[in-house]
Amino acid sequence: MSGAGAPGPANGLTDVAGLMVGHWQEDRPPYLTGTTVVLAPEGARAGVDVRGGAPGTRETDALDPRSLVGQVHAVVLTGGSAYGLDAASGVMAWLEERGMGFPVGPEAGQVVPIVAAAVLFDLGRGGGWSARPGPSFGYRASAGASGGPVAAGCVGAGTGAVAGGIKGGVGTASLVLPDGTLVAALVAVNARGSGIDPSSGLPWAADHGLEGEFGPLLPPAEEERARLAAATEPRGEGGAGRHTTIGVVATDAALTRPEASKLAGVAHDGLARAVRPAHGPFDGDTFFALSTGRRELGEGTGPGDQPLWGGPRAARLEGLYEAGAGCVARAVVHALLAARGAGGVPSYRDLCPSAFGGGAHGR
Repeated sequence: MSGAGAPGPANGLTDVAGLMVGHWQEDRPPYLTGTTVVLAPEGARAGVDVRGGAPGTRETDALDPRSLVGQVHAVVLTGGSAYGLDAASGVMAWLEERGMGFPVGPEAGQVVPIVAAAVLFDLGRGGGWSARPGPSFGYRASAGASGGPVAAGCVGAGTGAVAGGIKGGVGTASLVLPDGTLVAALVAVNARGSGIDPSSGLPWAADHGLEGEFGPLLPPAEEERARLAAATEPRGEGGAGRHTTIGVVATDAALTRPEASKLAGVAHDGLARAVRPAHGPFDGDTFFALSTGRRELGEGTGPGDQPLWGGPRAARLEGLYEAGAGCVARAVVHALLAARGAGGVPSYRDLCPSAFGGGAHGR
C-alpha cells in the first residue's frame, strides 16, 4: 500500500472539482483509436514535463513559467501520432462556441482557448493507416465530458494503446490527503516497456494500491504466466514514436506555475514505478499538471515567494508531489486491469484470468 489517505469519491481525475473528462473513440474497422479531453472551463494553472525521445505535443511552450499565459482550458490526450494533434482544433471550437478562453478583444466571446495536447502512436493498429483522430474526435469528446466517474480501459486515447506487448488503455486514480487536499491522475498507457513484473505475473505497481483498490488480485497460475511472458517478450520493434504514455496529474491546491511544473515532473516518477523501462528513445512520455486553486496550500504563495526549506509549505508540497506520483502508478495499474483485447492484441485479463479472483476492475 502506498501513501496516506483515501481515494476520492470516484477514484479518478474528476474528483478534482473544476475538471471534466470526456472520451471519444472509434473501434469499428478500419478504426481503433480515440481521444480523451480534460476540460477546465474556468481555467487551471498548468505545467508540463516532456520526456522520452519521440514526443508529439502542442502548446507546451505556453506553459513555461516565463510565458504570458499561465492557464489552460483543456488538455487533449489522443491517438494518431502527430496527425492526432488535429483533435485539439475540435476542442478549441467547442470552447469558443461557449466563450471559454483567454480574452483577446473588447467584446464578449473574443477569446482564444488555450488547449494543450500530447499524442501517442497507434497508427495502423485498426487496419487503416489513415484512420486517425481529427477535429470531430476532440469536439465530441468535449461535448460528452462530465464531472462524473471516468471510464477506464480501451476508451478515448487508450482505444488503440499497447503496453509491453499487451493491451494498454486509460486509467485514473485519486487520493485525498490528510489535510483534505485532492490529488488525481489520468494516464493513457501506450508504453514500449512492460507494466507487468515477469517474476510474479502482477503489475509492477500493484503494491501501490490503497486498501482493496484492485480487488482480490492474485499471482496468476504458472501456465498463464508462461503465456504472459510469451506475449510481452521484446521483439525488437523499432521506429521512432511507436509508443508513448501521456497523462494529466491534477490537484485542487493553489500552486504557483513552477510548482505545477514540478508536479508534472514528479508524475514521471510514478510512471517509472509502473512501467519498466520508461522514457526510452521510442517513447514520447509527457505529463501535464493542472492546479484548480480551490484550496490554499499554505504560506508562501505570493509573487516571488519561495517556500523555506523545512517550512510548512515545503512539507505540504513534498506530500502532494509524492501523492501525484502514487496516483500515476495506480492509474497505470487500473488501465492494464480494465483493458480488453482488441486489434489482435490480448489483454492482461485475457492472458491471466486467475489473477482476478472474481474482482471487477473496469468502470
